[in-house]
Amino acid sequence: MATRKAAPALTHVDAARRPTMVDVGTKDITLREASAEAIVTLPRAAALALRRGKERTKKGPVFDTAIVAGVMAAKRTHELIPFCHPLGLERCRITIEQPRAGRIVIRCDVAVHGRTGVEMEALTGAVGAALTIYDMTKALSHDIVIESVRLVSKSGGKHDFRRARR
Repeated sequence: MATRKAAPALTHVDAARRPTMVDVGTKDITLREASAEAIVTLPRAAALALRRGKERTKKGPVFDTAIVAGVMAAKRTHELIPFCHPLGLERCRITIEQPRAGRIVIRCDVAVHGRTGVEMEALTGAVGAALTIYDMTKALSHDIVIESVRLVSKSGGKHDFRRARR
């Protein structure tokens, strides 16, 4: 007779089903890494205006500012997401590419030696950079879409994860 695998349980609730922070005190310290990405889509006219301006608007250098904002967001994840542990990130790198006009791909790679993963930091960094791009380009158009925010990979905890490339 086949045994049934137990359904996964939420980790941020206690036995009384009340919200709680996960106790990571007994976990081993390991290298924890995560990558996340966000896609920003601009209408064609706005994308062309951004390229003509060499990625600058009246507010300043869009991509450089977004990189700084993404790193700042990743470092402050625990202040934004209620049960995230504060982490001293050892690496946080934001990369921004424009594979074609109107499509901006933001990637956030994060690492720490710790007892808990950095998926939320990677996701928050990608979103922080995406929101900054929106803010700095909204004068060109409000028809900007932040889409497809997703974890790309994580390693160092109980389970590694790697999403297939698009």
